[in-house]
Amino acid sequence: RLWNKVFYFAQDWLKIPRGTIRATVLVETILAAFEMDEILFELRDHASGLNAGRWDYIFSIIKKFSSHPDFCMPDRAQVTMAVPFMRAYCNLLVATCHRRGAHAMGGMAAFIPSRKDAGINEQAMDKVREDKEREAAAGFDGTWVAHPDLVAIAKVEFDTILGDKPNQKTVLREDVHMTGAQLLNTHIEGSSVSAEGLRSNVDVALQYIESWLRGVGAAAIHNLMEDAATAEIARAQMWQWIKHGQKLNDGRPITKEMYETIRSEVLSKLNSPEKGRFVEAAEILDNLVCREHFIEFLTVPAYAYLDEGNR
Repeated sequence: RLWNKVFYFAQDWLKIPRGTIRATVLVETILAAFEMDEILFELRDHASGLNAGRWDYIFSIIKKFSSHPDFCMPDRAQVTMAVPFMRAYCNLLVATCHRRGAHAMGGMAAFIPSRKDAGINEQAMDKVREDKEREAAAGFDGTWVAHPDLVAIAKVEFDTILGDKPNQKTVLREDVHMTGAQLLNTHIEGSSVSAEGLRSNVDVALQYIESWLRGVGAAAIHNLMEDAATAEIARAQMWQWIKHGQKLNDGRPITKEMYETIRSEVLSKLNSPEKGRFVEAAEILDNLVCREHFIEFLTVPAYAYLDEGNR
């Protein structure tokens, strides 16, 4: 309702007809997934549709259920849009939007093409193609990507389904009968936490936080566009794994000591006296991962460092 008032105020101030300003609403929290109908109703004069905000959504689930061991997720790379709880979220979003005559927008393909390694590009492009093919087949009306080079791939997959049609709003997905249990069932068959996954989380979190401290909010790391949401997943997973005594796939329990050892190894490769703010990034990450209670957003403790760097 507050956003409804904001839209009306903006239109009155700009002296344009009410209903002129429309927006696609990101559904990027687990609680919002339970209120898609309500969101569209409240913003009915202004919402053009809903968007599946995948990385923030995954982080939201980890954060909301951080104290529950049953919600420990595996390596981030294994939590794809194809796993059951993410498919449930996407199918419900499409069905809800189309039932209300709104557009359903897919998630972002985060790959950043390499100008040096054709092999990396070939593998990643295949994954992007599969992702967009899956979205188009599910009934999404459009999608988005992190890099212009991916537009053509996404366009081919959606054009194959859409043809001359501007959208798929006639695809009502009447086969979708989603339950709350399906949205909350984060079990992924055959998944695990690996030493490589733990190290990747440390690496990405350190690099992103350091980038954020320098004022870069979206950073290309290992050919992926990482933002606050992906860094949040990385550090939240590590806190949760330690908190609940999660074991690696080789049987070793994940402990603070294991995290600190890996963090020191990764930091030694990234840091040098003349390069960036990695020491501060490590301090922030240690505080997020090793403390007793979960911190809701990594930016909250990081702001103090940002202020210090700007003085």
